[in-house]
Order: sequence, then structure tokens, then C-alpha cells
Amino acid sequence: MNLILFGAPGAGKGTYASRLSSMFGIVSIATGDMFREEIKRDTPLGKKVAEYVRSGKLVPDAVVIDILAQRLKAREAEKGFILDGFPRTVEQAEALGKIAKMDAIVQIVVPEWIIVERLSNRRICSKCGTIYNLRYLKPKKEGVCDKCGGKLYHRDDDKPEVVKERLKVYEKQTQPLIEYYQWKTPIIKIENNEIDAPPEKTVDKIVEKLKRAKILKA
Repeated sequence: MNLILFGAPGAGKGTYASRLSSMFGIVSIATGDMFREEIKRDTPLGKKVAEYVRSGKLVPDAVVIDILAQRLKAREAEKGFILDGFPRTVEQAEALGKIAKMDAIVQIVVPEWIIVERLSNRRICSKCGTIYNLRYLKPKKEGVCDKCGGKLYHRDDDKPEVVKERLKVYEKQTQPLIEYYQWKTPIIKIENNEIDAPPEKTVDKIVEKLKRAKILKA
């Protein structure tokens, strides 16, 4: 089963993708993680990506697709995959369609006020990247990661005024993608209107709707 997860920054895509990945035994692929892995392995493509990242430029679609195509050919993706954060444009979606067939789009819809509240309280470990939330997923010791003892920090782009701008950009980017896919691939829309809803509740909704659409066997 091949899925794409669409959702605004702070909608919980990464959390849901990791849980669905474990549940279905398929790999979750986030473009940011994919880039970091290529850079870490010092591959030719990784070196290209590092150049763009260092100069603060967007990685060109052709490079992104090359890396993704290699990842999808790997043994870990044989049973299927979940894409988190890709595609971001219709051009990327068209390129993706040439290398993989998607079974469904899962669109996570969350009100703006919830996203602003979540991201305003999000803290990230500077060492291992573990994510916390000062409202409902606090670390045991303030400012310190439970897993590795690293220092927690608040991203500049998680501040309310920046979050609202990011949401406008996301809406502008995503609408053409939804229109592109609506006649090609089933779109499973999941609305999450509870700020403290446990991730498992949303995951259960996703699974149920995939079953109803007969994308997932009951």
C-alpha cells in the first residue's frame, strides 16, 4: 500500500506516519530525513543536496525525484510506503506518478488555532530530534530530553506569527495538489478538531476510512 500524507505544519503528519508505518509494516519516508540520510552517507546525490542546503536554496525537483526513486527501489519499500512532505507541487506529483502508483491520499485537516497552539508549545531535542509539547507531552525535566539528555529548543518558525504565515503558504501549495489528485487517486479526509486528542484516535480514523474505501482489507 502506497500512501501520501498531506497536512499543514503541526497537523501531526510525522506522528501518524510513524504509527501507520509500524502498523502496516511499510516504510515512512519524509523528504527532510531522506536528505539528511544521503548527506550522512556522503553519496553523490547527498553531496549535491548538501550544496543546496548550505547555500539556503531549495533542492531542485530532479534531485529530489532521483533520491526518492532510489529509496523506493530499496528492499524496505517493497511492501509499500508512506510519503510525508512530498509532493509539494503539481510538477513533483507528475514526476512521482512516473515512478510509483499511489493507492490513496490521506489529508489531515486541523483548525488553524489548534496548529498555532501546538507549535507554540512544541520543543525539539537538539541532539536526537525527539519532539515534545509543553501542553500535553512534557519532558520529565524541563528543557531536557528524556531519551538522551539533550537540550530542548523552540524553533523560530514555530512562533505564532510565523506559523500563520506558513499555513497560508501551505494552503496555497496544497490546493492545486488536491485538485490534481481528486480524479486520479482516492482522497481520505480526516478532520481533527480536538487539541488534546491522542494520536491513536486519529490513526484509528485513518484505518477505518481506508477500510471503508476498500484500500485496506477489513
